[in-house]
Amino acid sequence: MDAEQQRLDEDAARKRNWKRWGPYLAERQWGTVREDYSANGDSWTDFPHAHARSRAYRWGEDGLLGFCDREGRLHLALALWNGRDAILKERLFGLTGPQGNHGEDVKEVYAYEDSAPTHSYARAVYHYPQAAFPYEQLIAENAARDRTAREYELEDTGVFADGRWFEVVAEYAKASPDDLLLRVRITNRGPEAAPVHVLGQLWFRNTWSWGRTGESYPARPVLRRRDASSIDAEHVTLGRFRFCADTGPGSHAPEWLFTENDTNAEALFGAASASPYVKDAFHRRVVAGESSAVSPHGRGTKAAAWHTLPLAPGESQVLRFRLTLESEATPTPFGEAFDAVFEARRRETDAHYARVIPAALDPEEQRIAREGY
Repeated sequence: MDAEQQRLDEDAARKRNWKRWGPYLAERQWGTVREDYSANGDSWTDFPHAHARSRAYRWGEDGLLGFCDREGRLHLALALWNGRDAILKERLFGLTGPQGNHGEDVKEVYAYEDSAPTHSYARAVYHYPQAAFPYEQLIAENAARDRTAREYELEDTGVFADGRWFEVVAEYAKASPDDLLLRVRITNRGPEAAPVHVLGQLWFRNTWSWGRTGESYPARPVLRRRDASSIDAEHVTLGRFRFCADTGPGSHAPEWLFTENDTNAEALFGAASASPYVKDAFHRRVVAGESSAVSPHGRGTKAAAWHTLPLAPGESQVLRFRLTLESEATPTPFGEAFDAVFEARRRETDAHYARVIPAALDPEEQRIAREGY
């Protein structure tokens, strides 16, 4: 029996909850039937992409290269900004059903490259343009085409010319069922130096704004700054976790940002917001430089460790994050032991698939089978 099969057996027997955390976080939740509050069933128009950064979701969340617990309570994902976009990149962009000439369609370049069945190891990649993301161009060009024409894709806009993108590879590994490690490698694939802002975001799904009580609507959780490198995350049913962010290049500590995962009702509807610190605070702080948008109190229901990376052509930098059940937290969350977990889980994933995928298949067929798993 390989190590991954042992984890599967422990999970099936409910001895250890190895599947508690995984890539269950949607790439985009806005405008779908999952978040349809419309009077006539027109969810795309009622909840457009322009609302997504400012409007709290009720039934789920979305994020970029993210993980969450299987009940969608606490979420870990990345946010990016290239210094040119009008929007902080927190989720995938796509056309709504009415906008696309072939219907709903994500207009991004990304892939889920690998995962063990328990998600004890997982890897995904995202290509982020260095030029301003062509939101309006994608909408306009696809609107001008009928169903007989091919779709107009992100690559067609020319934003990836000369390799001008950041390759963002996110790897997850589990030291235990409740000890989640995230290693992010960002590479400048372009011919010139380019900076990129990277935020490791942690937030709770909003279960407190709907006037409901009961098992699925516990007391309002909290994220609270612990020290210069970590925060505490407390949730009635999930428990208490510690989220740590390693120093970035040059041993620079990240800047911690805090806000509430509440709707910016003032911006969207002209009504009073429940809090002065709302969901789109990080967009306003990073992109618009609005320092008053984030909470100065070091607490909230949404937080981020903000790194700014200047990257030379071809240069890569690695950022490390760790989300751990408080009772399992270590005083040294990073270092050689951190990377050793990744190497061990990757070897164990290889061993598991070598056992379950028939050796008689040729290498290409084995790759296809593994990606299918």
